[in-house]
Amino acid sequence: MSLTDEAISRIRALVQSGELPPGSRLPPEHQLAAQLGVSRNPLREAVKALVVARVLDVRRGDGTYVTSLEPRLLLEGLGLAVELLRDDTLLEIVQVRRMLEPAATALAASRISAAQLAEIGEHLAAMREASDDVEKLIHHDAAFHRAVVRATGNETLSTLLDGISGHTLRMRVWRGTVEAGSSHKTVAEHEAIYNALAAGDATLAQAAALMHIGTTETWIRSVLEDVENSPSEADGDQAPPGSGVADGLWQDLGGDTGETETRETR
Repeated sequence: MSLTDEAISRIRALVQSGELPPGSRLPPEHQLAAQLGVSRNPLREAVKALVVARVLDVRRGDGTYVTSLEPRLLLEGLGLAVELLRDDTLLEIVQVRRMLEPAATALAASRISAAQLAEIGEHLAAMREASDDVEKLIHHDAAFHRAVVRATGNETLSTLLDGISGHTLRMRVWRGTVEAGSSHKTVAEHEAIYNALAAGDATLAQAAALMHIGTTETWIRSVLEDVENSPSEADGDQAPPGSGVADGLWQDLGGDTGETETRETR
């Protein structure tokens, strides 16, 4: 373990033990270095790393503080990581979502308030009206699912699913469903989720969410198979433009069809 890693570990131990609780100010650098038994240079590097991880916050002219350590703050980097995932790893992310979101939807059905249900209903209505507008579908689809998971009252779960079900993933999915002429089917799946929530039926809500995510997983699996079976760049070719649903995901996975703007804005 490097000196910097050791310093990180010792600062984390102080935070975990409660000696440095959320919102507390770290001792002056020389004092903290002596307390931890490390020199100042590794300590500075450790502080920088913990700032990036949102554990610490450096306030100029005031000092270094422990952040609130709230889940949304500490886990916010997850969404960026998901945005960068490619190829078959995308399918793994959908599988993780399939494990978590149906259970979250079931929990929401038992906890949802009238105001939260009304918000979800508004996003569903907007999805119906925007059945041919990809950008609006993406926006309200994401907002619909965020609102459902927020209704669980579990911030950690909400943050994890926000990261997993990010904008890029929804863009890929909606691009395919709209091109395939099946946006009405996806809206219907959201309606089934809403109706189960409105009925307060946890079992039905879980089943509806599982069906919805299963449809997504099946679509992505088929597209990835199409991409895998397409001519490789090593042969001097790419997936042919205009090849249907596979063409949309191919663009996101690195192919160049030259049709992205038309597809995303129509």
